Amino acid sequence: MTALPVEQVDRMTPSEERQFWSAFEKALAHDDGKAAKSHLAAGRPIHYCDDRYPNGIVRKWPDGRLELVSIDSAGNVTLIRPL
Repeated sequence: MTALPVEQVDRMTPSEERQFWSAFEKALAHDDGKAAKSHLAAGRPIHYCDDRYPNGIVRKWPDGRLELVSIDSAGNVTLIRPL
């Protein structure tokens, strides 16, 4: 299968879209955390979802601090509370 970029999802055929999401789910299941570790090592925070906090997104800082944040459609991050 040819790589199908996420930016083209709205132009994919139903078959291509099924292939894309299948490949995406497989990649997520085998994520080794390398990209997240790289961001933290470079001094940048990472963001992820955690089922314990359904009303926000967890932001982890390189020093280990955790915060619950919200991110609007424009990409603005708002602190909800420290964790």
